[in-house]
Amino acid sequence: MTDSSTGAGAAYGDRDPDALARRAGERANPDRDQHFLVDDRVLDRIPAYLPDDADASHLLEIGGGAGALTDRLLAVVAGDGSADSGSDASPSRLSVIERDGAFADFLREEFATAIDDGLLGVIEGDALDVDLPEFTACVANLPYGVSSEIAFRLLPAKKPLVLMFQAEFADRMVASAGESEYGRLSVSAQHYADVEIVERVPKEAFDPQPAVESAVVRCTPRDPDYEVGDEAFFLRFVKALFTQRRKTVRNAVRNTGHISGLDDPDAVVDAADEDLLRRRPGDLEPSAFAALAELARERGSPTGV
Repeated sequence: MTDSSTGAGAAYGDRDPDALARRAGERANPDRDQHFLVDDRVLDRIPAYLPDDADASHLLEIGGGAGALTDRLLAVVAGDGSADSGSDASPSRLSVIERDGAFADFLREEFATAIDDGLLGVIEGDALDVDLPEFTACVANLPYGVSSEIAFRLLPAKKPLVLMFQAEFADRMVASAGESEYGRLSVSAQHYADVEIVERVPKEAFDPQPAVESAVVRCTPRDPDYEVGDEAFFLRFVKALFTQRRKTVRNAVRNTGHISGLDDPDAVVDAADEDLLRRRPGDLEPSAFAALAELARERGSPTGV
């Protein structure tokens, strides 16, 4: 059951998601965190959310399933200018990671011509465990149960990302200081990228339908407008303070030394600005967290620094 394409861009991008699922012979299993996006209109829009200047020479998809989004992404790489004959550049390609062996086999069968043409590679395995290829951008409908872990494998690579999340998770990613959704996830994600919700997707767009609404998030990599001397400590420090989000920063620093690795939290409190100490973690901008983390590294002697 191979495709009948010849490698031209027009051969991809219009496969019917319901027909793909039928050919796969396997239903998405919600117990395995599988919810297939079957709305053609949403599928067609998702690749277009990549930034205009994004390098599409090696796209990455996580969770290929029955291949509806894979088909749309193949239209992008098959139609990319770098694949034109006579170009010195390597042809654009797509790598898909799929942990379900039955669906991985189906993707290889359905898109056999794309594989033969060097446009597609299928990696069978868990996206949390396999070595990620050297991708230039990632577009994916992520398994929601592990979306946070996968996102934070991808974000440090500082490549453009277009990812589908639960709407609640997406709202937390894009939240600003002072908003109820603002937290560790907001600060950590925005440390790596400009993060924005580009589309909200109703549960009816999936089969089987998830229990929650979804949202497509675009992450455009950028350098933050602040500096941190130790990124791992900064992220750990943010995590620590948000475990005490209802406390003042003064008490949060004092109560979480065992999480952040501070040997002397009181020294940090003694050196910090009083106005800052009276605030709560949820009211601090990322730059304020960064400044406080640097002070903590200097005065609190975090373990291992």
